[in-house]
Amino acid sequence: MSIETKSCGQSKDDKHAIQDAEIKDRLNHIKNKIIVMSGKGGVGKSSIAAYLSVSLAKKGYKVGLMDVDLHGPSIPRILGIKESPLLSSHSNKLLPINVMPNLNVISIEALLGEDKDTATIWRGPLKIGVIRQFISDIEWSDLDYLIIDSPPGTGDEPLTVAQTVHDAQAIIVTTPQEVSLADVRKSINFCRQVNMQILGLVENMSGFKCPYCGKPINLFQTDGGRLTAKKEGLRFLASLPIEPEVVKRADIGEFSYLDEEHFPFIVELKKMVDQIEEFSVKESAAMVQNQDRVDKRIVIAIPTVGGKLSSHFGHCDQFVLIETEDGTIKGKTLHTPPPHQPGVLPRWLHEKGANIVIAGGMGESAQQIFRQNGIRVITGAPMDSPESLVNQYLSNTLVTGNNVCNH
Repeated sequence: MSIETKSCGQSKDDKHAIQDAEIKDRLNHIKNKIIVMSGKGGVGKSSIAAYLSVSLAKKGYKVGLMDVDLHGPSIPRILGIKESPLLSSHSNKLLPINVMPNLNVISIEALLGEDKDTATIWRGPLKIGVIRQFISDIEWSDLDYLIIDSPPGTGDEPLTVAQTVHDAQAIIVTTPQEVSLADVRKSINFCRQVNMQILGLVENMSGFKCPYCGKPINLFQTDGGRLTAKKEGLRFLASLPIEPEVVKRADIGEFSYLDEEHFPFIVELKKMVDQIEEFSVKESAAMVQNQDRVDKRIVIAIPTVGGKLSSHFGHCDQFVLIETEDGTIKGKTLHTPPPHQPGVLPRWLHEKGANIVIAGGMGESAQQIFRQNGIRVITGAPMDSPESLVNQYLSNTLVTGNNVCNH
């Protein structure tokens, strides 16, 4: 595969539209898309993406793993992949490499030439084009999960992935030290600004078990990931300890040890995978249900106090429901909410036909109930008027901040 342009008779917009159609066609065959991301490199993001993919495949799911980390593609080394992907004879698309039953893998390393140690020195526009072409030029079969190992940070590369794979959910990886947690908070805000659902936070390298006395040793600070997840209203999916044997085997591309449950790392990994399996399936079903309704119209619910967005959806005077169609506001109704009790408002708004709730702050448990009712939740919105917020959402200019949940 090479970086190329289409026929010279096509405009840039035409090429972009064709590529968008190809990407949509490729991704329509996939039930759950999960982007594994981090605020900085070196936190074990690629290892977790690889082990999550292997674990889901062992559970019987059909899994694809896509490595789009331009500057540090690690997946081939972690999984011991030596061969290069082939081209499909009928579509001229890249065929992912079958690594084990139910798991196919593709890495952007295939674009980087023979010398895998050569530095990739590309500017933003070229990187954006490469990532889009890479995603559009892969021939996936029907999948239960596509796991995407995203480049670290919040720059052009992860933004391109987020904007290209529209219905993806994010898993954010951090380590316990503050320098990593500061970056992961940026990743959380990044997801909220691009309206990407966050499945949860994973803390890697969270401790070390002494091989002599068996006592845990905290090489870094403790519980940083858990506390960050609680503060930001996110699920805390796992606290994965440092395991020298895991590191050793990853260096040689061997992953059969994932069945060896005596390792504390493997015990925590399995808990993480079980949670991701549970929540991703529920939220994917809610997103599909919501999308079916959105194709016809969108009803956006906004909790208000004094004519502006309430800082917390449960403490509002009224809900404004704004109906839109084809990107235009068609009507507005005002409703007095029922008494605020767990689960009441999500069901009530579902009955009113709401597809989306725009809120200032909302707890994670409430967000889960909304998603189970097929309602998408956007938090951290500014205290503007309902009409202004809806117009910002429809024009893709709604900028969200922290989810400030004041119970």
